[in-house]
Amino acid sequence: MPQFETHRPVPHSADQMFDLVADVEHYPQFLPLCEALSIRSRKERDGKVLLIADMTVGYKAIRETFTTQVLLNRAERLIEVKYIDGPFRYLDNRWRFEETATGSNVHFFIDYEFKSRILGAVMGSMFDRAFRMFSEAFETRATKIYG
Repeated sequence: MPQFETHRPVPHSADQMFDLVADVEHYPQFLPLCEALSIRSRKERDGKVLLIADMTVGYKAIRETFTTQVLLNRAERLIEVKYIDGPFRYLDNRWRFEETATGSNVHFFIDYEFKSRILGAVMGSMFDRAFRMFSEAFETRATKIYG
């Protein structure tokens, strides 16, 4: 049951960081292990957006695709990711963005477990390192886009 959580101050606004993380279609351009991402469906209601997305991750010769439900809640500056299908027993991921005087604080949380112990042993340590690099990858992307 690997779990990772981080809180990072960034010099960009909470809305800018929300937009960056919500732009899931661009993840393959900069996110570690992410090889492809496609949106199956997109629904908007009451100011919230609900996406169903397939993400393919890879490491060396291993490729896995999983499906998630992504709830984009701009009013609360919250992004919640729920697992639907793929190689995990479960996956729970949340992003929260808080405005500060110098930019924003980005809160990232992920909790997951692979269905297969073998896959967990092979991919687990790489996923752990990748999640630790996620915040940095998003910060680098924000600097590239927002300056």
